[in-house]
Amino acid sequence: MIDLTQVITTAITLILACISAFLIPYLKSKLKAEQFDNIIMWVNIAVEAAEMIYTGTGRGEEKKQYVLDFLNSKGFTLNAAEIENLIESAVLQLKQMGK
Repeated sequence: MIDLTQVITTAITLILACISAFLIPYLKSKLKAEQFDNIIMWVNIAVEAAEMIYTGTGRGEEKKQYVLDFLNSKGFTLNAAEIENLIESAVLQLKQMGK
C-alpha cells in the first residue's frame, strides 16, 4: 500500500498558498471597490439633498458642510481632498443632468 499522506499534505499546502496569494487579495480589492461605489452613492444622495435644502446662490459652504456632516454620520472617513473631489464630481453630474 502506498502512503499518500505526504502527497495530500503537499496538495493542501499548495491550495492554501494559492488562496493566500490570489483569492484573498482579489476579495479585498473587490470589497474596496464596492465600498468606494457605496461612498459615491452616498455622496450623490447628500449633494442632491443639500441642493434641495439650501436653495439660492452663495450657500456653497452650507451645502458642503451638510454633505460632510451627512458622510460623517454614515461613518465614512476619507481625507479632505478625496471628499472634495467626490463632492465636486457629484455637483458636476447634478448640473449636467439639469437638476
